[in-house]
Amino acid sequence: MAALTTGTKAPAFELKALDGKRFSLNDELARGPVVLAFFKVSCPTCQYALPFFERLHKAYGHKGVTLVGVSQNDAKETAAFNKEFGITFPVLLDDIHSYPASNAYGLTNVPTIFWIAPDGEIEVASVGWLKADFEEINRRMAKAGKTAPAAVFKRGEDVRDFRAG
Repeated sequence: MAALTTGTKAPAFELKALDGKRFSLNDELARGPVVLAFFKVSCPTCQYALPFFERLHKAYGHKGVTLVGVSQNDAKETAAFNKEFGITFPVLLDDIHSYPASNAYGLTNVPTIFWIAPDGEIEVASVGWLKADFEEINRRMAKAGKTAPAAVFKRGEDVRDFRAG
C-alpha cells in the first residue's frame, strides 16, 4: 500500500513523545494544522531533510501549526539522531514492534511528510525530499502563523530539488 494521498482523511492516532508526553493527533488538530514528518534515523534522505524542517520549526515555532517528527526507531536512537542533527521540535515514537502510525498512513518509504488541515484532511503528502513540497509547507506555515514565508535556505547552499526516500 502506498502512502496516503492528498484529499484523504488522516487516521487519528496517539503516540508517546520522546519527552514522555502523550500526543493525540485529534487534540492537536483542534488547535490548528499539523505537519507530520515520518523518519528513520539510518535513512540518508531523512538525515538530509529533517534539519530543513528544524529550520521551519525555528522560523515559526508553534504559531498556528504543530510540526512533529514521527520516529521509526527506539528512544535511545531517536535521541542520538536529534542531538546529531540539531532537531528540537517534538518527536514521537512509533512503536518499533508494530509501527501503528506508519502503517495507518501506508508508509513504504521515509521521509514521508503530511500537512493535515484542522478538519483532518491531508492537503500535502510528500515522499522523499521534494524541494517544491517543502516550499509549499513553508508557505502554509507562514500563512498559518500570519507572517511572511521564512528564507530557510542559506545563500550558496546546495539544496536538491529531489532525493528519493
